Amino acid sequence: MKSCQNLVHGAGLGLRRTFLTEINQNPPENVGFYEVAPENWITIGGRLGKEFRKMTERFDFVCHGLSLSLGSTDPLDEAFVREVKKFMQQHQIKFYSEHLSYCSQNGHLYDLMPIPFTEEAVTHVAKRIQRVQDILEHKIALENVSYYAAPGQEMDEIAFFNAVVAEADCDVLLDINNIFVNSVNHGYDAETFLRAVPADRIAYAHMAGHYVEDEDFLVDTHGAEVIDPVWNLLGKAYELFGVFPTLLERDFNIPPLAELVEEVDGIITIQKAWKTQHEQRSA
Repeated sequence: MKSCQNLVHGAGLGLRRTFLTEINQNPPENVGFYEVAPENWITIGGRLGKEFRKMTERFDFVCHGLSLSLGSTDPLDEAFVREVKKFMQQHQIKFYSEHLSYCSQNGHLYDLMPIPFTEEAVTHVAKRIQRVQDILEHKIALENVSYYAAPGQEMDEIAFFNAVVAEADCDVLLDINNIFVNSVNHGYDAETFLRAVPADRIAYAHMAGHYVEDEDFLVDTHGAEVIDPVWNLLGKAYELFGVFPTLLERDFNIPPLAELVEEVDGIITIQKAWKTQHEQRSA
């Protein structure tokens, strides 16, 4: 089955309707690809639909799902997966990613809930991922999520994540901010977690900001600038695994596009720095 690695390149940006027209009129040169949640764009029509089509004809896109609820015991929404497949084909979208979580139980919960870190859950989720991949006819990328409780925990987070990825035979969407947030909230070392990630499966990464509720409690909001420790963790990831495509997420408190482009430049700066160091070591 086709992997989603090496299908996009450079630094990316999550596309939001608030700056769709602006990007179409004056696209940032530093953005190598864009990401959309299919739930928010599948039914779009009219002027915005035409503008979105102009974007997908010019730039590389990936889909990042919000509602597939891979960990739920509700039946998998195969009709939605087929809609996603049609949407991706219509817009030549490179691949699809989703969260290792669930957001439904006899109806949508409108939040990403933690899956119990158990062997039973590994098998359950992996089978659902495999079914999604069978319908889409390509691998998906699975994101490590932020979580605030670990009910029924039988293994640690990275062991659970790696077990699901291996059994499902899927790729990885590495969320750098989520690693940092979870390391603070659950008292583990972020770099140790990072070193255990299956590097050969990384399709791309997310960078985002968070809210500091307390010194030992962070909330993953995607509503603030990326902070230095998260930038540093991205640099460590490149040092360990080499440069991979990396995308900036911003879902709330969205600033002017120019400010987001500056943060995308931050990703590019770290990518270039690693490449320069690597070339010097290889010379």
